[in-house]
Amino acid sequence: MRIFDPHIHMTSRTTNDYEALYANGVRALVEPAFWMGQPRTNVGSFIDYFDSLLGWERFRAAQFGIRHHATIALNPKEANDPRCVPVLDEIPRYLVKEGVVAIGEIGYDSMTPAEDEAFSRQLQLAREYSLPVMVHTPHREKLAGTQRTLDVVRESGVTPGMVVVDHLNETNVEMVKDAGAWMGFSIYPDTKMDERRMVAILGRYGTERVLVNSAADWGRSDPLKTVSTANAMLAAGFTADDVDKVLWRNPVEFYGQSGQLILDPIPGFDAAELPDAAAGFEGNSVLRGARV
Repeated sequence: MRIFDPHIHMTSRTTNDYEALYANGVRALVEPAFWMGQPRTNVGSFIDYFDSLLGWERFRAAQFGIRHHATIALNPKEANDPRCVPVLDEIPRYLVKEGVVAIGEIGYDSMTPAEDEAFSRQLQLAREYSLPVMVHTPHREKLAGTQRTLDVVRESGVTPGMVVVDHLNETNVEMVKDAGAWMGFSIYPDTKMDERRMVAILGRYGTERVLVNSAADWGRSDPLKTVSTANAMLAAGFTADDVDKVLWRNPVEFYGQSGQLILDPIPGFDAAELPDAAAGFEGNSVLRGARV
């Protein structure tokens, strides 16, 4: 079984998580830029964060045999903070960097005018740079927020097939499917969506344009929720090909529209030789000792 997690915040996770992901078939992932849990106070904080996503975190993932990609954006929560909004002027230079496969997460948190402005500006960047878009639906008023999201996307001129609307549930999946956008589901221990409900949704709506992710942020979450969803699909009667479509081919198809996916195996994995334990990034190492 091969897995591509299309939305996982590995900056929040440990090297043990990377090892577990690889052992369970995860070979590629996308890490979206997001809120770090406390307010940023200046644009420089974003710059360091974006650089880390495209440098250190990419290196760290590769040390465990996983191809790391990223999305870049001003997230909706921080779009309301005037100290953060000027980062919109810095984002374009990141959109041409290797490994950037989409703009995201963008969309709504509280559906404010400031969020409207940041959302619209970043949708226009997606058009200009021909990149897919990852949209965050609000935790509150999710149904109204999803409808507003789809309206803004339509008005922007971005093709629905270039957009994944994430954190969906039973209340809003049908409107996203009918709009022609991709449907994203975050599988969590207690909130958002679980494996049983996900399998039921797949049974009702099919496997086309569906992305299943673990999100796995700094809160209570589980980076192996993609694996458990795959197992739940098999137990419910879905075929191995269905699992491969949802958990590999679909994310490859969606993010492949960026032209920036790198999916070939990392040297030292799936081969006789071992990775170089002495390899470093900016003078820092990860493995710190030979593997046996």
